[in-house]
Amino acid sequence: MENQQQQLHLHHHLQVQQQQQQQQQRQPSSMKSRFRRVCVFCGSSPGKNPSYQLAAIQLGKQLVERNIDLVYGGGSIGLMGLVSQAVFDGGRHVLGVIPKTLMPREITGEPVGEVRAVSGMHQRKAEMARQADAFIALPGGYGTLEELLEVITWAQLGIHEKPVGLLNVDGYYNSLLSFIDKAVDEGFIAPAARNIIVSAQTAHELMCKLEEYEPKNSGVAKLSWEMEQQLGFTAKSEIAR
Repeated sequence: MENQQQQLHLHHHLQVQQQQQQQQQRQPSSMKSRFRRVCVFCGSSPGKNPSYQLAAIQLGKQLVERNIDLVYGGGSIGLMGLVSQAVFDGGRHVLGVIPKTLMPREITGEPVGEVRAVSGMHQRKAEMARQADAFIALPGGYGTLEELLEVITWAQLGIHEKPVGLLNVDGYYNSLLSFIDKAVDEGFIAPAARNIIVSAQTAHELMCKLEEYEPKNSGVAKLSWEMEQQLGFTAKSEIAR
């Protein structure tokens, strides 16, 4: 009964948001983007709030409208499944990168798009980073946070200059953003590094901000060490590509 109510609630929200988009966005159905592929980090659970599920679907539709392909963690359940299905249904390419050991847990039924199995978590993150032109985090748990913070750290260290977006649905990431601001105030994060994170409450607003993003984290030395031993996969030049 609870699942049925959530589905009805989600369906209603989808209808309302579609109507709002039709009224507010007088844009052509095919928009040109600076990105070819975007990596999305998100939960393998749907979350209790239907707005999280709605946001995953709307983000997928935003990628489709902008002719952007999806790179993600390869799961077919939770928010992973919703965003990948939305992109796939829209005719864009979906690349799921997943460790072999997680395939029985995170893939149920028939996966969509291309599934690339890798040996472990380090290889998964390195391959997703290599394939993507930008990163977006939807609501998620420990895994999502770990992936998000790692690509932020790579940007801080100068390993890449790709935009990093945070889809702050219903204030889900308010506490994280407050923590980061506290770290800046206390001298643990440089003010310039705070600008690495681009946040917005809706998929449309976030994509617009990411399209306009320019790196401002100057003054951080570019690192040149070999990343094969660090990541078990590829070099800095490949991630930064």
